[in-house]
Amino acid sequence: MDKKVKVGIIGCGGIANGKHLPSLKNEERVEVVAFCDIIIERAQKAAEEYGTKDAKVYEDYKEMLKDESIDTIHVCTPNRMHAPCTVDALHAGKHVICEKPMAKTAADAREMVKAAKETGKLLTIGYQNRYRKDSRYLKALTDRGDLGEIYFAKAHAIRRRAVPTWGVFCNEYEQGGGSLIDIGTHALDLTLWMMDNYKPKAVLGSAFKKLGKQTNTGNAWGDWDPETFTVEDSAFGYIVMEDGAAIMLESSWALNTLETGEAKTTLCGTKAGADMKDGLRINKCDMGVLQTVLPAMSGAGVDFYDASGEMSPAQLECKTFYDAVIDGKELVVKPEQACVVTEILEAIYQSNETGKAVYFA
Repeated sequence: MDKKVKVGIIGCGGIANGKHLPSLKNEERVEVVAFCDIIIERAQKAAEEYGTKDAKVYEDYKEMLKDESIDTIHVCTPNRMHAPCTVDALHAGKHVICEKPMAKTAADAREMVKAAKETGKLLTIGYQNRYRKDSRYLKALTDRGDLGEIYFAKAHAIRRRAVPTWGVFCNEYEQGGGSLIDIGTHALDLTLWMMDNYKPKAVLGSAFKKLGKQTNTGNAWGDWDPETFTVEDSAFGYIVMEDGAAIMLESSWALNTLETGEAKTTLCGTKAGADMKDGLRINKCDMGVLQTVLPAMSGAGVDFYDASGEMSPAQLECKTFYDAVIDGKELVVKPEQACVVTEILEAIYQSNETGKAVYFA
């Protein structure tokens, strides 16, 4: 393309300013020409820092979508608005990258997939942990068959005390949940992607609101407000796939544990296993001897020199999206995959409410 891709931003809060806009600033093939936020001052501030000289500012995203010159939309709103903003943008003829999770509900996620198919426009979801170097290397190993059949896995998203106290993270109406839908979604996406398995059969789950009413919490970002903490502080799920494979999902913002780590996976296959608990580790048996292989992800080998030359996961996610938009390359995160993640998360919440397993048709 000779001209630059024109970008619009819906939602100019933390995720836009912390991830999307800095990545777009480093992407020479695009220019951000429109900013929308229900707090107009936030849109104006973002436009001043990241926009073109004639960038427009909106309070109503539907007004922004009327601009036919805009090619792509980044949806960076609370979870409740992911689906309506995305569906409307797709039908307005825009390609969309929407922040994770795909949607607040599974029904909304399915509507997003449907809209992408109906319009023929590209849709991807912001699961940036797929773009980490260790993730890409492990995915290459699983695709090559080095682990064999992966029949058991764990998805890890455990914080000891790191409840996000800003924005609407603790608001169930806006977000749909707490730790599970916020960080559990990353771990589950990573695990399903490694397994290349998107056919769940049954889900059993538990979600807990045990620590949210406490004070003097030792939280990483200061004490949360017990009155506005309306979501779970931890949640756990057991997922059985159609082929018999099993996944254990653990997530917490606040949990009395010393074992922490998020956006990580453990994989157990017939040929080998792998985990991300202390860097990337591959375990296997070779000629009757158990082995642990520690791939050197840094790429270094010379003092004072970092040979990795790696883009950040956020930058690589942005580049990959525009490679697809401009050059027709394949998306890494497909909407159908992200939809399954949301369906499983919803099943965990539903199982917790009913006390029964949820079965997929």
